Amino acid sequence: MRDAMMSLALLGGAWVIWALLAASVAAVAAIVDRYKLLREEAEALAALRAPLLEAIAGEDLAAARKALAQHPGAAARALGESLARAGGGREAAAEHLAAALSDERRRLERKLLWLGTLGNNAPFIGLFGTVLGVIKAFHDLATSGAGPEVVMAGLSEALVATAVGLLVALPCVFSFNLFQKRTRDLLDETEALGRRLGAVSLEAKRR
Repeated sequence: MRDAMMSLALLGGAWVIWALLAASVAAVAAIVDRYKLLREEAEALAALRAPLLEAIAGEDLAAARKALAQHPGAAARALGESLARAGGGREAAAEHLAAALSDERRRLERKLLWLGTLGNNAPFIGLFGTVLGVIKAFHDLATSGAGPEVVMAGLSEALVATAVGLLVALPCVFSFNLFQKRTRDLLDETEALGRRLGAVSLEAKRR
């Protein structure tokens, strides 16, 4: 076990840097994917808002159903399901809306776990690479008998792993927080529309 650990340490931190760079490629793909999806969802909600609010103001459920059917996106799907279940009363409609929003949240937050995990752990992975590089640098000094310049060169290379870890972590953490906020804002606005729509549906049922 000791020999295996020493062999791993003597590999240095170069492989850690390559692993971080490979992870960063996957992170960039996730960032682009979530950015496009959330932008499309925001545009779909913005297009839906005006006709739906107009239908709500006029207490016209037929117009509301038509608006929801004509617009794509998470908001239209969740509100459409809530309106379809409105016949069971306010509580039933609210529960169906909450369930629909939960389903949409899982879809919108897909791949965010990867960004959050990488953003939180990339600095530590980079630090691990630096520690391995330092171990290798001192081992090279001990076995080669060369001067301190060998250690300095090894340390400078080892510190690159920490820098790469930070470089990978920063955009991941920023993107994770940004996408979380946009998802929360989109679902909060959808829930607010759902409450207004539910009130109109309840009034129509009482008539």
